Amino acid sequence: MQFSSTTTAQEVATAFQDDIKGKNVLITGTSLGGIGFDTALAIARYANLLIITGHNADRLKAAEDALKQQLPTANIRPLVLDLSSLTAVRKAAAEVNAYPEPLHVLIHNAAAPISENFKLTTDNLETQIATDHVAPFLLTKLLIAKLLSSSSSTKNPTSAPRVIFVSSSSHVILGSINLNAFMPNPKPENYSSLEAYTQAKAANVLTAAELSRRAKGQINAYSLHPGNIHTNITQHPESKALFEKLGVITPSGDPAPSLPWKTFAQGAATTVVAAFDPSLDDKAGTYLVDCVPADDQVGEACTKDPETASKLWSLTEEIIGEQFEFSH
Repeated sequence: MQFSSTTTAQEVATAFQDDIKGKNVLITGTSLGGIGFDTALAIARYANLLIITGHNADRLKAAEDALKQQLPTANIRPLVLDLSSLTAVRKAAAEVNAYPEPLHVLIHNAAAPISENFKLTTDNLETQIATDHVAPFLLTKLLIAKLLSSSSSTKNPTSAPRVIFVSSSSHVILGSINLNAFMPNPKPENYSSLEAYTQAKAANVLTAAELSRRAKGQINAYSLHPGNIHTNITQHPESKALFEKLGVITPSGDPAPSLPWKTFAQGAATTVVAAFDPSLDDKAGTYLVDCVPADDQVGEACTKDPETASKLWSLTEEIIGEQFEFSH
């Protein structure tokens, strides 16, 4: 099947249903009104187990109910996960590690609102840096043994477990990665909402590439740009001013007519490709756009430099206070 910008997540899942069957998948950020829900809906139809997460228990329950209403026989398991707290990430990871099932695919889909207001998390990290980069890094580290153990439980043992980072295309406007932006206790006067967002999303691309390099075939990681989608992020009260300034939405809050927009189902499609397309087995670390590899669209200055990726990796290990180990 030929995939494109108009391909839907369900079309991808149908094409790869044999690759999804028997798999246990965890996806963060599955609230209604975002592409995570459509990603979950497509995967849940065929997966053995789908773990959905959210920081708000009521919204998580609403997503669970909506999934089960459409797919009554799907095996859905909700998990409360607050990515703005490293303590909460450790608590949720411990819960997942206690599950009897292995984990085949980990999808980092959740993201913080892009706020013009400077905020620190309980760990004294800038909120977007914490939620979009540091917490996913820690969650991956804590679940790595469970991912590695899944390779012997799948029908296709040659296919390595996968970790997916939903990034964006914003890194192309970035001159370089600013490692100081990732440090605890940043100064409010240095804060820019756009800078924090682009740094965090560029870090997703770097982390996918570095994780794949360090795992040496044991784990395959991928990053992607889902496209322009009018989600709950672009409509969030704290984010609207920035998106209007960028020309993404109009003053009335509607999607800017000059941009190519995708539906939620189309926006979720590339994530499903990254998670299950067997043709990507030998392309670990790849960045995808519109359901196909697009490493040529990665900004050379900030996201294709192995030295920068390695430095960011080491810095993030220092921040979480833990070393990443690939043993199980």
